[in-house]
Amino acid sequence: MKTVEVSVIVPIYRIEKYLPQCIDSLLSQSFLNFELILVDDGSPDNCPRICDEYAKADSRVKVIHKKNGGLVSARKEGLKKANGKFITFVDGDDWVDKFYLDIMFKLADANEADLVVTGHFREFDGKIETIKPKNVGIYNEGDIKKEILPNAIYNGEFCEHGVSTYVWNKLFKKELLDQILFNVPDDVVMGEDAAITFSYLTICKKIVISSTPLYYYRQRHDSIVKSVENPKTEYYRLGLLMNYLQSKLSLSLDEENIRKQITYYLYSQILVRSGGLIYNEDGDQLFNPFLNVKNNSKVVVYSSGSFGQHILSTNLKNSFFDVVNWIDIDYHELEIGGNSVKPISSANNLDYDYLIIATINPTYYKEIKKELSLVGVDEKKIVKINTNFDQVSNLLDQLGFDSEFKFQNI
Repeated sequence: MKTVEVSVIVPIYRIEKYLPQCIDSLLSQSFLNFELILVDDGSPDNCPRICDEYAKADSRVKVIHKKNGGLVSARKEGLKKANGKFITFVDGDDWVDKFYLDIMFKLADANEADLVVTGHFREFDGKIETIKPKNVGIYNEGDIKKEILPNAIYNGEFCEHGVSTYVWNKLFKKELLDQILFNVPDDVVMGEDAAITFSYLTICKKIVISSTPLYYYRQRHDSIVKSVENPKTEYYRLGLLMNYLQSKLSLSLDEENIRKQITYYLYSQILVRSGGLIYNEDGDQLFNPFLNVKNNSKVVVYSSGSFGQHILSTNLKNSFFDVVNWIDIDYHELEIGGNSVKPISSANNLDYDYLIIATINPTYYKEIKKELSLVGVDEKKIVKINTNFDQVSNLLDQLGFDSEFKFQNI
């Protein structure tokens, strides 16, 4: 076996349906100087057996069986066993292009980069969407401090990252990743990728961002969180992530920039999980982010993704809106509270007061708004989300987050 240049780490838990496609795509790479580390995180299905069978058939495959400890702990175990100069992570329910490792390694090697970022494909219900970074280029240490880090989490538009949170469309230098990953607490179980990616940026001296899509991310129905049973638990977990990010970024950024970036990031995560409308324990509404939308307004909700599902689920409990239609261009069968997803052509301006585009990504928002206008939707009815910094900060304070973003109300 030749020198191991890249170690591919695949954390595995309850994904037996998808795992063979993932492993096959990695073993058929055009790039040969790599090892594949499969980390069975105590998976109760047939994943352990599948891993062992691949290891018997191919010497490049290593298998680690461990007690279930979560994604962070699985990645740590894989990194401990890695021999490559570079590390990349692949989720076991995704798959990669044949030239995934070849192109990423060449991008790193040719530019002596500490981090490579690429585009990716998003697969959902058989439809594939190409997603490319906007800030393609080569960034040295000065550029990273002046351009990348100050805009990494919040780039000036709510809520768009300057660098994607995902670890799976990236190639890391092992000697640097060792300094980051082992410091991430195992109990960070929300935003694990963000904890790694944004911390890693603080020690990079050179980054290459490429628009080439190489990774196929599978958006699964069963991976979308559809309801929040215990908001306090969610807030506590989000607080762990945000406090960790603040501690890491404080070494590189000024306090004002950090506060703005993390405040908007935390707010965006709370919005998605709460369904936008935020209530206290007594059922009293604390915050309505949907500007101008009043109680009993007739509303159309666009998007059957996580945010859209949460909006309908929350409204089912509190009956603030009168949801008259639920639409999505990614049409599929789904029903919540008597509302089923319909195609965008079903929207009719005479039937509703407002249309909520359930996304926190401004690029998607603008694209969707344009598509809706093409089928006759009145743009004046499309809702904007409240991003007033002072009001958002006050909300976080009411919820129980302190100045270090720790959640105290638990």
